[in-house]
Amino acid sequence: MQTETQLVNSPSNGLLFAADMAGTLLFAIEGAEAAIPGNLDLLGLMVLAFSTALAGGIFRDLLIGAVPPSSLRDWRYSAMAFTGAAIVFLLYRFVQGIPRETILVLDAVGLSLFAVAGTEKALLYKMHPFIAVLLGTVTAVGGGTVRDLFLARVPLVLRSDIYATAAMAGAAVMILSRKLKVPPMWSALLGGVVCFTLRVVSLWRHWNLPKVIG
Repeated sequence: MQTETQLVNSPSNGLLFAADMAGTLLFAIEGAEAAIPGNLDLLGLMVLAFSTALAGGIFRDLLIGAVPPSSLRDWRYSAMAFTGAAIVFLLYRFVQGIPRETILVLDAVGLSLFAVAGTEKALLYKMHPFIAVLLGTVTAVGGGTVRDLFLARVPLVLRSDIYATAAMAGAAVMILSRKLKVPPMWSALLGGVVCFTLRVVSLWRHWNLPKVIG
């Protein structure tokens, strides 16, 4: 397995870090925004923002043996998460005025970024492609699952339209593109676009996975 230094110097690492940072900010804002209707105080808002933004990446790193997790080792992840929390806390009236459709689109963007980043890091750690797809999905939905558990509600990933499925599809397309010798940046972009498109279209068309009818 590659050492951490080799991974940091990998050509793919810049893409991984950029996607991680962007996804962290978007999910932190979303997590903090969810704290407002939950009537949480400042500490609760920051905890929710931090967990929503970083829990998925922490789970991924623990599973692949990248310890301590990068989001705990690199202060920039925590700073980005708390920046998202501060934006919501200081500008909460503005945030509350953002249309729900816009929030859902931003969530789809964050989902896509984390699916790509999680898959890329799994590949850097020489995980099997199938496992890389699963880890990309865990990265994308892990934070939202922790957020929902903190708010005492059934996680979105278990009850929503096409959510985890979109992340899994994007990760799979990214892996397939790499197998077809598509350059890493373009394969990541393609995977992200597939994840984003599937998520947004599923919201628009009200697509759902089959359910047991009792």
